[in-house]
Amino acid sequence: MTTPWTLARQTARAAAKPLEAVELALGDALGFALASGVRALTSQPTCDTSAMDGYAVAGPGPWTVRGRVAAGDPVPSVRLGPGEAFVVATGAPVPDGSDAVVPVELCTVDGLPLTGLAVTGTSLAGKHVRRRGEDWSAGDELVPAGTTVSPAVLGLAAGAGHDTLLVHRRPRVAVVVTGDELLHAGPPRPGRVRDAIGPMLPGLLTGADLLGTTHLPDDPAALAGALGQDHADVLVTCGATSKGPADHLRHVLAGLGAEVLVSGVACRPGHPMLLAVLPDGRCVVGLPGNPFAALAAVLTLLHPLLDALGGHAGRPATTAHLTGVNAHPRDTRLVPVVLTGAEAVPVGHDRPGSLWGAALADALAVVPPGHAGGAVELLIL
Repeated sequence: MTTPWTLARQTARAAAKPLEAVELALGDALGFALASGVRALTSQPTCDTSAMDGYAVAGPGPWTVRGRVAAGDPVPSVRLGPGEAFVVATGAPVPDGSDAVVPVELCTVDGLPLTGLAVTGTSLAGKHVRRRGEDWSAGDELVPAGTTVSPAVLGLAAGAGHDTLLVHRRPRVAVVVTGDELLHAGPPRPGRVRDAIGPMLPGLLTGADLLGTTHLPDDPAALAGALGQDHADVLVTCGATSKGPADHLRHVLAGLGAEVLVSGVACRPGHPMLLAVLPDGRCVVGLPGNPFAALAAVLTLLHPLLDALGGHAGRPATTAHLTGVNAHPRDTRLVPVVLTGAEAVPVGHDRPGSLWGAALADALAVVPPGHAGGAVELLIL
């Protein structure tokens, strides 16, 4: 019995728990998922700080300048009284008693030397002063666990005082490509086709580490041996998922005592995709041998599984308005589209054995059974 497309994705995500946490230097954590939320180690700003180049002032003007402070200097040891000012740079700590910072371009200065200068201008209480803890207080959670570490997260973590981050280890993936008919170099010829899935897969393993790719003939013993690789968290097989005379995967999995969680998905292309768990907890994702069907299986089963293992939180769906596509009465269709504003436009060339349409597309539109037009979910390529 085939599994509905949405349920298949949910099953893949629920099939595994996040891998163990590791502590990485900030420069090594990009793309990993946080195993623990990022908390502020200090308040920001750590003291009252100037947001402009100008004069920190107390009370109404005119003001007499008592000194200057630059970014990186300690907090001045003086306290401003009414009618007093300090020359300040952007990012510099302002003296206690500062009511506001008047930008330098709004000031008129008379008299020399610096100490005792008379400054006139307009002060608005609190203007251009960033107060201590205005952005966050020490201990505040800034980013929750499960967030994918982006360049902005790295910068935020550094600004909050962190040198390392606790993240989930990336899943390790081994790929097994099967098929007597496959060529790995040169042009196709009668009876032989180029392997398109093997070259495609590494670029699709976002958030995972590829351990290597094994090429096998249609031999059940060889396939069983390849699935014994215990250093991989996920084994991805290409081909042998259907029920033809050369399709050995289901028989091999049964012999290994695997639990099959998804045995076919009600979608087009990719119907014979498969998800199983071996007795030792390693997961097997079976991709159909047709290249576009294999891509559909990666997006349907493999990506949700890798996200779960890597600890990544669920991501909000992207949608667009789709017209001009005939829905299937029972199966979900995955249709290559290009995006034009809020519209998704089919590109065609979407036969299961061809990646032509996918190569031209921005995304695959998810067209549920019976869809009569309107917004659909997008799987961004």
